[in-house]
Amino acid sequence: MFQGSMVALVTPMSDAGAVDHDALERLVEWHADQGTDALVVVGTTGESPTLDADEAAAVIATSVREAAGRVPVIAGTGSNSTAHAIALTRAAKAAGAIAALSVVPYYNRPTQEGMYRHFRAIAEQGGLPVILYNVPGRTVADLAPETVVRLSRVPGIVGIKEATGEVARVGRILAGATAGFEVYSGDDASAREAILAGARGVISVTANVAPKAMHEMCVAALAGRATEAGALDAALAPLHHDLFCEANPIPVKWALWRMGRIPAGIRLPLTPLDAAYHARLETALAQAGIRP
Repeated sequence: MFQGSMVALVTPMSDAGAVDHDALERLVEWHADQGTDALVVVGTTGESPTLDADEAAAVIATSVREAAGRVPVIAGTGSNSTAHAIALTRAAKAAGAIAALSVVPYYNRPTQEGMYRHFRAIAEQGGLPVILYNVPGRTVADLAPETVVRLSRVPGIVGIKEATGEVARVGRILAGATAGFEVYSGDDASAREAILAGARGVISVTANVAPKAMHEMCVAALAGRATEAGALDAALAPLHHDLFCEANPIPVKWALWRMGRIPAGIRLPLTPLDAAYHARLETALAQAGIRP
């Protein structure tokens, strides 16, 4: 359904923490110009835990309006409450999103059967195609490949963002999944390998600051041009690593601020990037050919 470089878009905020829709419009325009293949908004990188329902709907609507059909908009609608996740998915549809990214329920520590029923309910009642999101480093619970295969048979569940960094999972999932079910990497550092192994793209943090380069790397990898993809990815490798020197999205928002693309705002409990990491991130940007 989707492929290529799909940016896990930040939510620009003023120094006081208000959503900056003007900066968001500029970001969407930039991504459309740079070749980004899809926008994934109000996800983890978009600070979804601290956006209220009205703010999230407004971010989706602004992104859809500015994209103007040039780039598809996927909305993060996950929750550890099934009823809440369904409500968020319906709201995302009303705001114009064409698919939902739904994370494994966090904190509750559900069983595999509980996760299966959770996602099936969202697909049946939410009104949007659902991309599963497995990121056990944040949720603790791990959606097993066998459960993903089972979920691939549920109408309306179209793919998974697999963020464990375990490339072998791509083949395990695709070997048993229903035809047309797609795997997307959720780990920038291993995305190239995942695509060469059969994934259809990456939902990327790095694409926030290097959209054209990430798009070109994905194009090469999807075409099976491994050497070219490797060369493109090598220049991005420091960003893949250093954009996680503190919790995402702290470093990537600092990098975008340093590039002059967004204000410096970020909401508690997240804090601005520690000064100890500034030079390190400056170097990673320079190695990727990005000059603030």
